[in-house]
Amino acid sequence: MTDSLCIRDRVAVVIGGTSGIGKALALGLAAHGANVIPAGRRTSEIEATTQAIEAAGRRTLRHPADATKRSSLDALRDAIMAEFGRIDILINAAGYTFKEPTATVSEEKWSALMDTNLNGVLRACQSFYGCLAQSGRGRIINIASLGSFLSFHQVAAYCAAKTAILSLTRSLACEWAADHISVNAIAPGVFPTEMNGRLVTGTARGKEILMRTPMRRFGRPDELVGITVMLSSDAASFLTGQCIAVDGGYLASGVNS
Repeated sequence: MTDSLCIRDRVAVVIGGTSGIGKALALGLAAHGANVIPAGRRTSEIEATTQAIEAAGRRTLRHPADATKRSSLDALRDAIMAEFGRIDILINAAGYTFKEPTATVSEEKWSALMDTNLNGVLRACQSFYGCLAQSGRGRIINIASLGSFLSFHQVAAYCAAKTAILSLTRSLACEWAADHISVNAIAPGVFPTEMNGRLVTGTARGKEILMRTPMRRFGRPDELVGITVMLSSDAASFLTGQCIAVDGGYLASGVNS
C-alpha cells in the first residue's frame, strides 16, 4: 500500500519560514522528508534555518525574499525552479501584528500591515501559481488565525487581514481546483512566539486566553506540523477551501467553569 501522507522529496516553499510558526513548519516538513526552502528577509535567520534543514538530510536553498515585493517573490520562484525543477507546496506564514486602539491607528500603519499579512499572501499565490499547477498536485496552505473568526482587543488590523485570508483561501480553492491545486488554511490558536510573546506571556490577556481554552495551555509550534503534513500530502487530495483550527478547543468553547 502507498502512504498517502508521504511528502518525501516534494518541494515546499515557506514564506516567512525563518522564524516563529513558519520556521517550525519548515523544519517539520523537512523532518517528514520534503525538500524545504524557507523564505525571509534576514540572511542570518535564513542561514540558521537552512542549516537545520540540511542537518535533517534534506535539500534547501538560501535565497532571501520579501513578501511586500513581487519582484522578490518572482526571483525566489525562479531560483527554486532552476535548482529543483518544480514546486509542490506553498505555505504563507509571513506576518506581524501590533496592539493599538483602532481609533488612533494611522492609515499608513494599517496599510503596512495589510501589505504584508494579506497582500503578501496574494502576491505569493500569484507568483507560484504556474509552478503549483505544473506540479499536478499543488498545495497552498495559508496561515489564518483565531482572529479570522473572533475579535481580539485592539488588534483590528491583524484580525481584518486574517479574516480576508479566509475569503481569499476559498476563492482560490474554487478558481484553481481545475489546475489540481488545493488551497486550505490553518488557524492556529495562541502559540507564543517572538511576534506575540510579550502580549500573552504572564499578562492579563494571556490569562484570559488560557481561561477560554479548554486545554488550559498555549500551543507549541511543533503541534502544527501534523496538520500541515496532511494538507501537503495526497491524503488531502479532495480537501480544498477549508480552514482547520488548531486551538486547544478555543473556538468550540463556551463556559469553562
